Amino acid sequence: MKRFASANWQGTGKEGKGTLTSQSTVLNSTQYSYSSRFEEGVGTNPEELVAAAHAGCFTMKLSFVISGAGFTPGNIDTKCTITLENGAITSSHLVVTASVPGLDAAKFAEMAADAKANCPISKLLNTEITMEATLV
Repeated sequence: MKRFASANWQGTGKEGKGTLTSQSTVLNSTQYSYSSRFEEGVGTNPEELVAAAHAGCFTMKLSFVISGAGFTPGNIDTKCTITLENGAITSSHLVVTASVPGLDAAKFAEMAADAKANCPISKLLNTEITMEATLV
């Protein structure tokens, strides 16, 4: 399987503007800029998209791990925070809360650690990945 997205940028790094389009067109000429990346401007940015990718990948992997152990996840919520410092992504922090009937906290922690280590986006990222996992 291969997936793609494309970017277009016009102008200088600080004053220019760009658009991002994904294969599925969920992103379709979606704007991004210096302001949306480094300030609070309107639009998306690469770090936000990496955070979405990591949260989504991890959450789906955790669902597979839980299901593979014979449990049925009721709900899994994950927030991912990407930190960009000095021009490099220095960390990805996952905060996950899940409800899984019949699953105890210790086993859930093991499963969350497995998903964190083995989701494809975790494997892709060359950075520190931390996590807080709560079973409710």
